Amino acid sequence: MNHIRILLDHMGQMLIDFCERNGLIVTNTWFKKPRRRLYTWKAPGDWRRHQLDYILVKHRFRKSVKDVKTLPGADIDSHHNLLVAKFRTRLKKITRFQKCRPRWDLEKLHAQRQSVQETLEEKLSAIESESRNAEVQWNNIKECMLDTISELVGKVEKIARKPWVTQEMMSKMEERRKWKNVNNEEGRRKYRRLGNELKRAMDRAKKEHLEKICNEIIEFQRTGHYDLMYMKTKELRWKENHGIQNIGIKYSQGNRIADQRQVLKIWGKLYYRTI
Repeated sequence: MNHIRILLDHMGQMLIDFCERNGLIVTNTWFKKPRRRLYTWKAPGDWRRHQLDYILVKHRFRKSVKDVKTLPGADIDSHHNLLVAKFRTRLKKITRFQKCRPRWDLEKLHAQRQSVQETLEEKLSAIESESRNAEVQWNNIKECMLDTISELVGKVEKIARKPWVTQEMMSKMEERRKWKNVNNEEGRRKYRRLGNELKRAMDRAKKEHLEKICNEIIEFQRTGHYDLMYMKTKELRWKENHGIQNIGIKYSQGNRIADQRQVLKIWGKLYYRTI
């Protein structure tokens, strides 16, 4: 709230217009102060006092300004009074990027569990009699397990692009990009044709990929491998807004259902029916 009556002249109106254009506020007028804490200039002989100096702050930082006042007793060798403001702001914490630690390939571990088990038993039997110190034995066991899993299993490689995008699709994208800037009838026709072919191919590949994941989830649930089932479920990455509508399911009557709540309810019924 403005706590001082200002007589505007041409320069004052220019200041207000400048603040409105740039999203600024005049902090001097936001605090109720006695008159001696408001004026910033006095004429020689102290026969007239005016508020001529202002502190402008961006509108988004207006709550950081806690107090604004003048110090008329400060000796600064000027007809202007010292204008001070008190701010209290909280800077945003910068979160530095942390590289994600790669995970072990659990699917490969499950497929090669027999060979991994035999190799571990062979290596562990060789180090059992090396030392009786518990800490040394634990370090040897840990190194043995990590080395064996690294050699036989390995870690999951991060895939930057969508898993259903093939090299053929990438080549078609590159070809379509070449026709994008050809501004004639033939260029527009080929760009449109390639776009339609690419869309059909991607929809077909995405559908096959999702069906494959769903079949794997059902198989993991049937065999009791719930850790792999949950990991596969995360690959779907269904989103609240649009992911589930693109997938959908077909119920027993043959109707396609895309609503997320109905899909989850149907999956719940099918799950309880199998146990």
